[in-house]
Amino acid sequence: MLSVYNTLTRQKEKFIPIDPKNVRMYVCGMTVYDYCHLGHARVMVVFDMVARWLRAQSYPLTYVRNITDIDDKIIARAAQNGETIGELTTRFIKAMHEDAEALGVLRPNIEPKATENIKQMIAMIEKLIANGKAYPAANGDVYYAVREFEAYGQLSGKSLDDLRAGERVEVDGFKRDPLDFVLWKGVKPGEPAWESPWGLGRPGWHIECSAMSGELFGDTFDIHGGGADLQFPHHENEIAQSVGASGHACSHDHGLTHHGREIDSHVKYWMHNGFIRVDGEKMSKSLGNFFTIREVLKQYDPEVVRFFILRAHYRSPLNYSDAHLDDAKGALTRLYTALKNTEAANFELSESANDYTRRFYAAMNDDFGTVEAVAILFELANEVNRANDAALAGCLKQLGGVIGLLQRNPTEFLQGSAFSDGLSNKEIDALIEARKQARLEKNWAESDRIRDLLHAENIILEDGANGTTWRRG
Repeated sequence: MLSVYNTLTRQKEKFIPIDPKNVRMYVCGMTVYDYCHLGHARVMVVFDMVARWLRAQSYPLTYVRNITDIDDKIIARAAQNGETIGELTTRFIKAMHEDAEALGVLRPNIEPKATENIKQMIAMIEKLIANGKAYPAANGDVYYAVREFEAYGQLSGKSLDDLRAGERVEVDGFKRDPLDFVLWKGVKPGEPAWESPWGLGRPGWHIECSAMSGELFGDTFDIHGGGADLQFPHHENEIAQSVGASGHACSHDHGLTHHGREIDSHVKYWMHNGFIRVDGEKMSKSLGNFFTIREVLKQYDPEVVRFFILRAHYRSPLNYSDAHLDDAKGALTRLYTALKNTEAANFELSESANDYTRRFYAAMNDDFGTVEAVAILFELANEVNRANDAALAGCLKQLGGVIGLLQRNPTEFLQGSAFSDGLSNKEIDALIEARKQARLEKNWAESDRIRDLLHAENIILEDGANGTTWRRG
């Protein structure tokens, strides 16, 4: 049975949908003012994998990923470029879809846009005001009164007192409390605006996901996903808005509390993928280590990038470097080589088909354990190579396909791979450096995997007091 790590309760839980005939998943999507970066790639690939696995398990899934097409950054970028907001967002929505398709990411069932749901946002804000959770200010803004929602902080584990103590002096004199956040922004010169009961203005960022998920799914739904950076304040604010407006929350039997109050939200399972780091540092434009998907795909095959993302557990930090991508490239080449050397026969995939499928399903059902699942693919590839077994090759291809891998013609993939004619000296050195780093981090499994990869390419390593040297066998 599938178990999912719930960020809200900080524990793995059996996945029991609210309505088994209608599993609902909402994932926070992109703000479309620029090209998607590696962090976006991870969100897209991770929750594509989740959606694929749920469907492979015969759950009738509706997957929603929103598009933020009105935002401070969008307004500023359009003005900077001398184009309309619609021209800017249309261009980058198209680019986002191109990047996602390249990475093998299937389209969500629904992709709602913020600008198409203003009416729903206004209606939710009106409910919050009526319920005493929000208030209009004299400047035309509307704010959420955080202290009126006693459960605030439950997702992030923060208390209101701790948040208040860490808050700097608030310059906005229209708020009742520095912790309050904006639901509706009064009109400003040169900005787009919509009619509302509080005058012309536009929605704040946090309200859009609450309004759109409520419109599409109702008061409660099964899974809400996104990057770890959204856990606070965005997702914390979503809980406050959605539960504050509807009064409804999912029923849990976990018995956990947050500052004396039972933990609960309008979402049953909260899922967050880990951060992307670049050579051990947080990815950011200020550090000059910021990469768009398009930049990476100029150097690496899209399936290599997808494989690189999936062979780490979705909740773990993911360290991007050329050495790690080269390693992923070599590893994926090994899988495709097995399929090239042994033509895959038709294989009817099921959990009980063989020991490989049983263990693969068990790994995926343990909080989407792609690390173990990918390791099983390599075991299977080794057996395919040893036995030249067409049925096992079919099993390998089918299992890979469950997570969006190994569906291309092996010969075509290998012809496009620099490893098809053997590793270059530069690639070998990069892999040895990656192995060295893994050993420093005491990641013995990774170290052994790289050693085995090099051995498969007939590269002999010799570890000595002065480091590692290599030679071709």
